[in-house]
Amino acid sequence: MNMADILSHAPDQRAKRNVAVLVAAQAILGSQVPMIFVVCGLVGTQMAPNVCLATLPMSLMVFGSMTTAPWLSPFMQRMGRRPGFFIGTLGGALGAALGAFALVIDNFWLFLAASYMTGVYMSAQAFYRFAAADTASDSFRPKAISYVLAGGLISAVVGPQLVSLLAGHSPDATIMRYFPVYIAALLINVFGALMFFLLDIPKPAPTQEQTAPTRSTAEILRQPQILVAIIVGAVSYSLMNLVMTSTPLAVVGCGFGVPDASNVVTAHVIAMFLPSFFTGHLIARFGVEKIMATGLLILAAAGLVALNGVTLTNFFGALILLGIGWNFGFIGATTLLTMSHRPEERGRIQGLNDLIVFGGVTLASLASGGLMNCSGGDVVQGWSAVNYAMAPFLILAAGALLFLVLKPKNDAAATS
Repeated sequence: MNMADILSHAPDQRAKRNVAVLVAAQAILGSQVPMIFVVCGLVGTQMAPNVCLATLPMSLMVFGSMTTAPWLSPFMQRMGRRPGFFIGTLGGALGAALGAFALVIDNFWLFLAASYMTGVYMSAQAFYRFAAADTASDSFRPKAISYVLAGGLISAVVGPQLVSLLAGHSPDATIMRYFPVYIAALLINVFGALMFFLLDIPKPAPTQEQTAPTRSTAEILRQPQILVAIIVGAVSYSLMNLVMTSTPLAVVGCGFGVPDASNVVTAHVIAMFLPSFFTGHLIARFGVEKIMATGLLILAAAGLVALNGVTLTNFFGALILLGIGWNFGFIGATTLLTMSHRPEERGRIQGLNDLIVFGGVTLASLASGGLMNCSGGDVVQGWSAVNYAMAPFLILAAGALLFLVLKPKNDAAATS
C-alpha cells in the first residue's frame, strides 16, 4: 500500500496525516543516522588515542539517546510531540556542527561531545514510532508504526550514499575527508525541522482513566506483556547495533574500501525498513508474538552467515538478515508495548522502555569496539567474537517470549 492509499480512506484520517509527516521525517531527518554511523567509527580509528576506543563515539551517540529518553518522553507527555521533535533536531544540528569543528581542530573529546548531541536527535527519532500510534485506532496502530519505520527505507539509501559521494572518493586521507558529511547533517536538521509544523497530535488531556489508582513503575513492569516487550525490543536493537557498529571496521579491515562499507550499510538499513511495508499486516494476521519470534530466529541466522566467512557476499548476507530480524523484533516489541499500558502512563513507560533499550544498545556499541579491535589477533577473529556474542542474548529474549506465550491469558493488560 502506498502513501496515497493510506491517506485516501476516511477512518483514522488524522492518524494517516500524521503518519505521512512522520514518514517524511524518518526519511529525511533519519538519513543523518546511517551517515554518521558509517563514518563515526572510521573517524574514531584515526582520532582516538587508543584503537580500542574507536567505536566510543558511536557509544556516546547511543548513550545520548539513552539518557535523553527518560526526560524527553515526559516532556512530550506535558508539552506535546512537536516541541519534543524540535528539541531532537536542535540536538542533531548541534551535534553535526560540533562534529565538523572537532574534525577541524582534531579533538577526539569534542568529537565525543558531538556524538552525544547526535544521540539527542536519535532519541527524538525513536519516538516517531510512538507518535504514529497516538492518534491511531487499535486496528491501524501496528500499520502506523510500520509505515513510519518504513520511511527509513529512503534514509537507508540517501544516508550512506551521501557518505560515498562526499567522502568515499576523496583524495584526502585525513579525517577532514569526512567534514562535508557533518555539514550535510547540519543542513538536514535545519531544513528538516520545518516538517513538524504539519503534525496534528494534540497534547495529552486528562481522561477518565486518570481517576483510576496510579500504578507504580514496579507494578507496571510486573505486567508480562510490558516486560517481554522491553526485553525483546532491547535485545533486537542491541544485537543489531553490536554487529552493525563493527561492520564498517570489519569490511575495511578485510581489504575492502569505504564505498564497499557504505554499500553494505545501505543494504542493511534497507533491510531494516523495507519489511515495514508489510510487518504491520503480518502482526495483524499472525499475532505479535509470532512476528517477534521470527525476528529472533532471523537475527540468529545473521550471526551464522557472518561466522561463515568474510567475503563481501557474507557481509551483505549477514547485514541484510540482521536488518530484517531487527525489523520484526523491534516493531513487534513496540506494538506489544503500545497495547499494554494506559494512556496516562505513556510518557513514563515509553521513556523507561527507551532508557532500557538504548542502555542495552550503549553497552552493545561499547562491547562492539572492544570485541572487534581487542579480541584475538586479527580482524577476522574480532569479527567472529562480535557475532558469537549474540547467542546468550538471543536465548534470553527467546526464553522471555516463550514464557509469555505459555502463560495463561487471564491477566491481560489493564488498558481500559
